[in-house]
This record gives sequence, C-alpha cells and structure tokens, in this order.
Amino acid sequence: MSYPKLKITFLGTGTSSGVPMIACGCEVCTSTDRKDKRFRSSILVQSEKTTLVVDSTPDFRCQMLRAKLKSLDAIIFTHPHKDHIAGLDDVRAFNYFSQKPMPVFANEMTQEAIIREFPYAFAEKKYPGLPEINLKTIGLEPFVVGDIPITPILVWHLKMPVLGFRFGKFTYITDANRIEESEKEKIKGCEMIVVNALRNEKHVSHYTLQEAISLAQELQIPRSYFTHISHQLGKHELVNSLLPPGMELAYDGLVLDI
Repeated sequence: MSYPKLKITFLGTGTSSGVPMIACGCEVCTSTDRKDKRFRSSILVQSEKTTLVVDSTPDFRCQMLRAKLKSLDAIIFTHPHKDHIAGLDDVRAFNYFSQKPMPVFANEMTQEAIIREFPYAFAEKKYPGLPEINLKTIGLEPFVVGDIPITPILVWHLKMPVLGFRFGKFTYITDANRIEESEKEKIKGCEMIVVNALRNEKHVSHYTLQEAISLAQELQIPRSYFTHISHQLGKHELVNSLLPPGMELAYDGLVLDI
C-alpha cells in the first residue's frame, strides 16, 4: 500500500493534569524551558489533502489557535477519558466556517461518552450555534480519512480498551500499559512510534519511561518519541539527554515529517 507524505505536529504531550500542574511548585512546573510546558496529549496529522486531529483535549481551543489551523477534516478518538474528549465543543468554530458537521471517528464506548458529555449536540431540536457532529463508528478494521489510511491498534489502559493508530509508517499510542502480541504485529515495520511514558515510577495504567523504551526496542522501531508526560518524569532537557540513541521526549510544537 502506498501512503501519502505526512506532517505530524504534537499539539500536546502532557498527562491529564498538564504541565505545569495547578498549584505545584516543583522544578518542572516552575521551569522556564518551553519544552516543560505541556498541554494535554494530542497530535495533528496532515497530508497535502487531509487534516485530522487525534483527540480533542481540554486544551483543544488553545491548541488550534497555536497551530493556526483554519480547517479540519476529522477528529479521531483513542478513548473516552475527559482529558481526551473534553474540548469537543469547540468544533463549533470549524462548523461555522465550513458550514459542515465535523466527522468524528470513535468506537462505540467513546461515542457513548461523547453523547453523555455533550447531549445538546445531539438534541432533536438544537439551539443555533451548537456543535454539529457526525459520529462514525470504528473498530479494529482499517479505515481511511481523505487520503490517509489508518489502522487501529488495540492497547490496554489497565482494563480499558484504547485505540492506538498507525498512519502509514508512523504509530501513535497513548494511555496504555499493555499491548497483546497480535496487535504488536500491526506496528512492526514502522519508522516512527510515539508511546506514552508517564513517569519513572510504576503506574497502574500507563507505561513508565523504561517500559516505553523497552517496548520501542522490542518492536525495533528506528525512531521513538515519548508523550503523555507528567511533571514527575523530570525536566525535559535532562531526561532527554539520558535516552538511548533514536529516542526522544516529544514536546508541544514538535513537527515530524514522514
């Protein structure tokens, strides 16, 4: 299969509380390094013809403004946790300028949460100016948005099924601490992978940094980036300097071409 050239922009690389965390005075949260300032985790995926976002975080409006995005073809969701869906109301702006509903790709579990969190967007009689959302159900079968083929990858966030996504030679995985062997096969052969790496200490539902490193090494991906980072991991510059060759901490605004 041929894949279009893609530009990946990290809209956010932080965990659910973001970095800096409210009321925290640690050295990471008070750092003046812009790479230690992290919105909630999301990426922008762009080909010459298609623009999509993975997850609409609570920071979605600020992320869209910072990226200077004028149009958006679709939003794809990994799972229904608030730090990944809470910004969906702000698709209203794209609706207004495009005069079209926003295609939203999600599994049934995530769709249920979206309808529960934004019931006014699905009311039979809607007030003018409310979000216009066109829900599209996805599972584990590959699908296409515009000219971008997408392969869902089932990962586990403790007991919650979460979708990672492979876009050509690039794979994006957030909120996971386990991947079954059959799903790992979908990732092999990629040139780049993004994996969540919350902190150094063990966590019940997220990979630690060392676990994320081990996964990337196991899959033999040439270039690996880590995201969904908490302030507990440490300052970007120091942690990044200690990583194995071919591995980096992602940061807000980082752009990858593949």
